[in-house]
Amino acid sequence: MTENPDKRKAGLYRDDGTEINMELVIKPSLCLTCKNDYNAEEEILCILTRDDQRDEQVFICDAYEQKKS
Repeated sequence: MTENPDKRKAGLYRDDGTEINMELVIKPSLCLTCKNDYNAEEEILCILTRDDQRDEQVFICDAYEQKKS
């Protein structure tokens, strides 16, 4: 078994080293209309984008694609 050299467990971390609790990242309403919502391949990117903009007034996502009706 390989030891994690910086003693952190696997997961997502902010630039300052604090862990991102994926269960607590708020999903903006824009995400509900995106074709990538609930896409397992895009989930990590989506969580990082949401968390990165957590303090912003307006949420902007360059990967957004509207769901087809």
